[in-house]
Amino acid sequence: MTSEIRTRFAPSPTGYLHLGGARSALFSWAFARHFGGVFVLRIEDTDVERSTPEAVAAILKAMDWLGLDYDEGPFYQMQHLARYNAVIGEMLSRGSAYHCYTSPEELEVMREEQRQRGEKPRYDGRWRPIAGKVLPPVPAGVKPVVRFANPREGAVSWHDLVKGPITISNDELDDLIIARSDGTPTYNFCVCVDDWDMGITHVIRGDDHINNTPRQINILAALGAKLPEYGHLPLILGPDGQKLSKRNGTVSVMQYELDGFLPDALINYLARLGWSHGDSEIFSREEMIKWFDIGHVSKSAAQWDPKKLAWLNQHYIKAMPDERLAELIAPRLAPNGVNLDDGPSLPAVIALVKDRAETLVQLADAITMFFRPVQPDPEMVLAHVSEAVYPALAAFVAQSVDIQWQRAEISALIKALLGRFSLKMPQLAVALRVFCVGQPQTPSIDAVLELVGRDRCVARIEAGLALFAGKD
Repeated sequence: MTSEIRTRFAPSPTGYLHLGGARSALFSWAFARHFGGVFVLRIEDTDVERSTPEAVAAILKAMDWLGLDYDEGPFYQMQHLARYNAVIGEMLSRGSAYHCYTSPEELEVMREEQRQRGEKPRYDGRWRPIAGKVLPPVPAGVKPVVRFANPREGAVSWHDLVKGPITISNDELDDLIIARSDGTPTYNFCVCVDDWDMGITHVIRGDDHINNTPRQINILAALGAKLPEYGHLPLILGPDGQKLSKRNGTVSVMQYELDGFLPDALINYLARLGWSHGDSEIFSREEMIKWFDIGHVSKSAAQWDPKKLAWLNQHYIKAMPDERLAELIAPRLAPNGVNLDDGPSLPAVIALVKDRAETLVQLADAITMFFRPVQPDPEMVLAHVSEAVYPALAAFVAQSVDIQWQRAEISALIKALLGRFSLKMPQLAVALRVFCVGQPQTPSIDAVLELVGRDRCVARIEAGLALFAGKD
């Protein structure tokens, strides 16, 4: 492509950024980055009743967390009202738009009559000026809407970047409202003016917008604007095969941050929902930019798989440097009362436990045992500590002062005690876990004890032995 590529992501701030919107943003971003073009963020806030500053903030936060950086914007449609009104005035003067005084009640009667006749409910064009047509008298005190004079004949055709050739007959389209009675311009009109003014060359969005596309193409043609190319992404279905909803998986993108997912993992997974590069399942942002081809987007719906996302997230956790993970985990530990100054090195703990974690929440839970105070739990002691293991634990305390507190020497001591007292590894290892970290399951016991530290281990084992000795 020789001319500059300009794509845009244009969410409406009526709620959070959901997964479908995030994927549209990702594909638009990747397409622009692949061709060295420009990615624009535009906030389409003309729905005044439903748009909120909180939703705008949530969208911007999600874009930042996902790392989808934009080159221009964010632009806000409500700041461009003068431009929209000027264009509408030009269209009224040229006859490509007209005032309509039909009331909502009249529209409902009109549509009901059409339904009874077996016709498609639609505006009948009664206020559309046509040569030789006598318009109804203008009702007093009624503020009109402005409608676009959609072509009556022919069809709208475009080659969709994802779905291929699409044609929709103009007789399927009525004269849509482009300005409400209060003067506020409507979505389909503002989109056209913005795409025109911003020089958008490619519009990549969900296929729930396909019905809007022929309307927007006709408006752009009436404005004499160059048409962008359109690509409509297939739906994302929930695990149950139904359209993604709150019930089956669609939540705010930022909920995934709260749930302990890494942005790179979510980006990687979203990219594979409908797009592929050979058999590659795991790839970096840089690789996606290099490989991205809108022609490789599937025409069929993609299905959301939480297990696949968890698997990917685990991969990214394992691959992330321990120091960086420590920066991400520390804020999650503080609200739980964890004092990181009272325990081992956080990166060292992370290195030991991260391979088992699918999320940062699981990782934080696994880390907590190294920093919390441990008091012997009588029920746990009775369940996991036996008379046979009691002398081995006492011997462990006595001999621990004679070794270097390193994993290899701790392991050697444990093995020697197993032979001396004729025990199996689980008997002694589980007892040590219960006394030293307060739970029966952990990573390798010698590594855990090394991180907990000699003094803490000895004090906790002695407390546990005292509890065990007095259990009767």
